[in-house]
Amino acid sequence: MRALVLLTALIVSAAAGAAAAQSRPYGHPWPDATVGDSHRYEMDRQRALSDQRAAEARAHQSEARLTVLEIQASRQPPLSPGYDEAPLASPEQERREREAATQRRRTVARETTQIDDWLDRRR
Repeated sequence: MRALVLLTALIVSAAAGAAAAQSRPYGHPWPDATVGDSHRYEMDRQRALSDQRAAEARAHQSEARLTVLEIQASRQPPLSPGYDEAPLASPEQERREREAATQRRRTVARETTQIDDWLDRRR
């Protein structure tokens, strides 16, 4: 009885080893493939996946563009500009504003150069 159980266990383990030996390793395209064939097959597979992903990306980009166009088309048109804008200033007032702006620029430049001079001083 023990011999029968031992023999059965031996046959089962041998069959399992033979089944594992008959399965090809991961990445081999066919049973008699060389390493170069396996690499070529894998590169072709990865190129095909890359092309597929690039096509999906282009499709998503065109869908996104269409969505943006639809959103822009559904927006309300901008309101026309109002006519209650301030009238143009007189030439004297524009001259006073220009002179005030010039004075502000000179003041800022003078204060800025004071800071620069202080920073550039000898220690």
